[in-house]
Amino acid sequence: MEVLLFLFFPVTVFSDLSVDRSALLALRASVGGRTLFWNTTLTTPCNWPGVLCENDRVTVLRLPAASLSGVIPPNTLSNITLLRTLSLRLNHLSGLLPSDLSHLSRLRNLYLQGNQFSGPVPEFIFSVHGVVRLNLAQNNFSGEIPSGFNNLTRLKTLYLENNGFTGVLPELELPNLEQFNVSFNSLNGSVPKGLEGKPKSAFLGNSFCGKPLDNACADSVSPKGVKISGKSSEKGLSGGAIAGIVIGSVVGLLLLLLVLFILLRKRSGNNARSVDMPEIKNQETEAGEKSGVEAENADVISAAAIPSHWENRTNAAAKKLVFFGNTSRMFDLEELLRASAEVLGKGTVGTTYKAVMEVGAMVVVKRLKDVTFSEKEFREKIEWMGVMNHENLVPLRAYYYSREEKLLVYDYIPMGSLSALLHGNKGAGRTPLNWEAWFGIALGAARGIEYLHSQSPNISHGNIKSSNILLTRSYKAQVSDFGLNHLVAPPSSPTQVAGYRAPEVTDTRRVSQKADVYSFGVVVLELLTGKAPTHALLNEEGVDLPRWVQSVVQEKWTSEVFDLDLLRYQNVEEEMVQLLQVAVDCTAQYPDQRPSISEVARRIEDLHPSSLPYDQEQSDHVSEAQ
Repeated sequence: MEVLLFLFFPVTVFSDLSVDRSALLALRASVGGRTLFWNTTLTTPCNWPGVLCENDRVTVLRLPAASLSGVIPPNTLSNITLLRTLSLRLNHLSGLLPSDLSHLSRLRNLYLQGNQFSGPVPEFIFSVHGVVRLNLAQNNFSGEIPSGFNNLTRLKTLYLENNGFTGVLPELELPNLEQFNVSFNSLNGSVPKGLEGKPKSAFLGNSFCGKPLDNACADSVSPKGVKISGKSSEKGLSGGAIAGIVIGSVVGLLLLLLVLFILLRKRSGNNARSVDMPEIKNQETEAGEKSGVEAENADVISAAAIPSHWENRTNAAAKKLVFFGNTSRMFDLEELLRASAEVLGKGTVGTTYKAVMEVGAMVVVKRLKDVTFSEKEFREKIEWMGVMNHENLVPLRAYYYSREEKLLVYDYIPMGSLSALLHGNKGAGRTPLNWEAWFGIALGAARGIEYLHSQSPNISHGNIKSSNILLTRSYKAQVSDFGLNHLVAPPSSPTQVAGYRAPEVTDTRRVSQKADVYSFGVVVLELLTGKAPTHALLNEEGVDLPRWVQSVVQEKWTSEVFDLDLLRYQNVEEEMVQLLQVAVDCTAQYPDQRPSISEVARRIEDLHPSSLPYDQEQSDHVSEAQ
């Protein structure tokens, strides 16, 4: 009997692995993208890119940014019964998740962020009790956030931000929860007591009150959104007591109104007021002159404090912020102008501020200069910018137009710009990113520009540079300021954009897609060399990057091109050289010799398709062992 068991055991293992292999092939047939180049002549799938095995069974499947699209069919992934880690992040998957994924009883890490999955949170998730890391961010999930998450007692990471969740946030009693985020949904009510210790950024972009946010709740609000009143006595209040309370309240209100009226008259008589927009403009100019900040240095975070509030102007009262698409109206114009603000930088199109609303929400406000269009013309030129929706673009949320002021409102991206990362801190305490992060930044920026160009042959970014590539906390690249060159007058000095400008560009309001490709190539050269292009920085000597790189490469000293931080990484030299070649091709002298941005993105993907910005997934093996 023992001999028979021994003889049949290898056949059983092979059979199980063949089921895993069939499931992977069925998945590829349904949603497979360009990067799933699996060698199907191999009997085992364990050597396929993105597939890891243990004991001849598939336990890890990582297919990030693999151009997957469509709906995951049932009876595919669920057949890989020993799967512990599943990563399908940053693809184009949509629809509902198949309920049979509940069969994955050993699943520990599930990364689905950056897709278009929709519907409510799948109920099957709450039956997979061993899940430790769960990321559903940046999808189209909707409905209320269910209390079923309390079933996942081992959960350490729960990311639900940038979805369409509504209602209140339930009490979540998860003793091991370390990372949590529900920002930028349409939630309301008070922050549950068990989550008050999480960072403020985890709740922004909703209508929450209470700790850790700065706005206290007006009344005690239960997690279900119902006001909790104090206990009433059995006898209740007498009619006289009620009348006395009403009369006292009315008299108190009248006295309060009288005091406010006197104060307002006094304030008006002294012509005293909070700082309005013209005064802000004067102060920012003085700050710029004192610090030596030139117009091109929008990437340098000066944090020069300006007076803490903007006041609503008299003629602004009749105007409103115009929000785009399904953007949640988290605040109105008056709240925006009252927000505390600080200058982030001054660029060729205007001044950029970080504004912190009283409710705790943070946004970026760009105050345009030299706009000569009428309101109708302005609206026509800006509407296409508001409908652009891609994970590698900074979305334009709203705008404001009046004769005196033109404001654009964007999401606040916390890590600043690529330019600041490359050139802002050269000290000993600097922690350089790994090659995966650098590669992911280049790929993300290419995809953002590719999306813009795919909308119309006439659409271009117009001002691609490292200071317009912003980075999230996971170092995902998001391209900002697209289309602004069509809104403002051309810069008075051509040197303001010379570091990134294609040779054929003579009018910065007319930039072709091939000129965008040139500018992107300069950014990649900047990333690989660590050098700033000509005129890109005030305090560093810039170089003409394309010409300098070509001269070094012609002398066959290619290794001299790369930044020393990148040369520390082993076994990536070939990828670095190939990415350098992509950048050189982008910066060809003549437009017809440059590739399209779609070809550029594909070539970068093909170099190293698993490269992505760092996030918790890269350390999920730690959680599996716990």
